[in-house]
This record gives sequence, structure tokens and C-alpha cells, in this order.
Amino acid sequence: MVRKFFDIIANNAVPAVFILISAFAIPLSGFSASYLVQELLTRIGRNSFLILSLLIPIMAGMGLNFGMVLGAMAGQIGLLFICDWGIVGIPGMVLACLIGTPIAIILGIFCGHILNRAKGREMVTSYILGFFINGVYQMTVLYLMGWIIPITNPNLLLSRGYGVRNAVSLSGIRAVLDNLIPTVITNPEGAKQFLNVNGAGSFFLIQLPFFDGTIRIPLATFIIIALFCVFIVWFRKTKLGQDMRAIGQSQSVADSAGIPVNRTRIIAIVISTVLACYGQIIYLQNMGTLNTYNSHDQAGMFSIAALLIGGASVSKASITNVFVGVILFHLMFIVAPMAGKNLIGEAQIGEYFRVFVSYGIIAIALVLHAWKRNREREAARRSLRGGNGGKA
Repeated sequence: MVRKFFDIIANNAVPAVFILISAFAIPLSGFSASYLVQELLTRIGRNSFLILSLLIPIMAGMGLNFGMVLGAMAGQIGLLFICDWGIVGIPGMVLACLIGTPIAIILGIFCGHILNRAKGREMVTSYILGFFINGVYQMTVLYLMGWIIPITNPNLLLSRGYGVRNAVSLSGIRAVLDNLIPTVITNPEGAKQFLNVNGAGSFFLIQLPFFDGTIRIPLATFIIIALFCVFIVWFRKTKLGQDMRAIGQSQSVADSAGIPVNRTRIIAIVISTVLACYGQIIYLQNMGTLNTYNSHDQAGMFSIAALLIGGASVSKASITNVFVGVILFHLMFIVAPMAGKNLIGEAQIGEYFRVFVSYGIIAIALVLHAWKRNREREAARRSLRGGNGGKA
């Protein structure tokens, strides 16, 4: 019983530490409960789809897909084209997804073939591959767009006539998914103020007598995320999902069972890349601005950090880990700067802390993964020697 208790603590040490940090930082930040809930709901809707796209490669035993930034870049290419063509609203988002999908599929197939040649080193390989494709992306948007690839909107181009500007406004699709089914929770007094400002529009207004503040819920975004979660649960039960799980447990056994290991691994990466493309589009429609050359840089790093903080590992992750991670990780993002300012007088301390945690938690996870693999190999050697270390 005691050993089981310590195993539970060890397996959930990272979430426990972040809960303690949040419990310490929330009172120091001075933020109200309604403000924190509003910020968390916004960030859950903004980031969850991206983090969920990491689950399928983990299921296939390929670890944390740092190559998800390839899908993020594909989504940004789609967004640049709809901005040039002036297509707004939900049709613009859908068209951006349609443009990004074939690009993400091609990049996913390329990434999958590379990772099949680097079995056992997929994470570092996908990380470096992200840098390589980033160079191709930078060349495309900085030199080819407006010169070889036609861009007709002068507001998108640099003054020299080709190359996309550093910041592109996504005002045409800003929060279109978040506001598709507008839902507001407030108290009766807040409801009166809300109606005076916004009028009796087509939104769901939920009045709670003892509720303090006003919270907007991006209901349509949450519905999309919920459908994605249902898809993942269903996918695990399909023949392809079972094959991926078998490969994740043992590639040699899966190969002996007749499962096409390399092909299945490529499919896993392609699915993850395409989903990351959609996740980046959802993320950027919430932000309302596309940083052409940097928006995709931290998509993979922050998503992976959030997943690990939720209690996932390199070899095992669940939907629960996604939502626990995004809540704890982004709760720290919200309260750390203000807590640092109130405690030390310097808000930048909080910024440094959260960046340190983002990279540190990934490093710890990789070290623990390597340590665990070495232990498993050593245990396998001992079992082959009859459990006595080869001694007579």
C-alpha cells in the first residue's frame, strides 16, 4: 500500500508541483476569480486543439512530436492566402484549413519517412527537422511570396514589393469561431449592463444571482475540441488505432504480427501534422494577429510542455493529461508575472520563470525517459542471464 502510494506521487509529481506553485502564486497575483476563469477558458479554447494533436504519435510510440511545427507553418500559409484574397469569417477559416491540409500532408509524409530512418531518436530528429522546414518556410514568405507566388494585397507585402510583412492582421477571421455561438455567464446586474452595451443580440445569456463578474465562453470552439476528443477515443478502437498501440508497445512484435510498422508510423505523423495545422488556425483566429516569422516557433514547445505538466510522459499520454496540463501551465502564465511583481517588485521575474519552466520540464521529461529506458534494458539483460547477473 505504501509503495503504491509513493508510485502515485512519483507519477504525478509534476502536476502536484504546479498545483503548489499556483496555490502560492494566485493569492499573490491579486486577480479575481472571474478574471482567472475567463482567462483560463480563453486559453483552453485557444491551445487545446494543438496539444491534442500530440497524442496520436505518442500512441504509436514515436514520442513527443516536435515536428508539429510543420503543421503550424502549413496553417499559416493558408491564413496568408485568405488574407490576400479577402475571404473572411467561417468560410475564410475553412478555406485556410483546405489550403493548409495538402501542405501539411506532404510535410507529414516527408517527416514520417525521415523519422523511420531515425527510430529511437524521433524527438530530436523531429526537432531538428522543424528548423530545416522553418528555413524553407522563411524563404517562401520572405522572398517567393509577391515575386514568384502572386500576392495582390499590397498591405501584406514589404515596401520592396515582395516578401510578407512581419505582422499580418487577421481581423477578417478574428474570434469568428469563438463568437459563433456567443455565450455569457453573469449576474442579473451584469446582464443589464451587457444588454445595454451589446443589445439583445443572438447570444446565450446565463444569469446566476450570486456570480461575481461576467464571463464569455467560446462555446463553438469547445464543441470542436469535444468532437476532437470523441474522435481520439473512437480512433483508438479502430484497426489503425490498435495497430499504432501495438507498435507503441513493441515494434518487433508488431512487425511479426504482420503490421506495416513504417507505413503506420508515417500515417500517425501525417494525422498529427494535419491536426496541428487546424490547431494553429484555431489558435491564431483567437489571437487576431499573425506574426509571420515567429508565430509557429513556440507552438510545439509550449504544447509539449503543457502536456508534460499535465502528467503525461514521452511514452504515455491521455486526454485528461491535455486538459490538466493546459489549465496548470496557462494558470502559471497568467499569475506568474503579477505574482513576481507583487512579491519582488519585478514582473519580468515571472516571465523568466515561466520560460525556464517551459524548457526545464521538457528536459526533465527527456532525462527521465532515457533513464527509464536504460533501466528497462538492464532489466531485460538480467532476465536473459537468469536473474543472477551471469554469476555462477
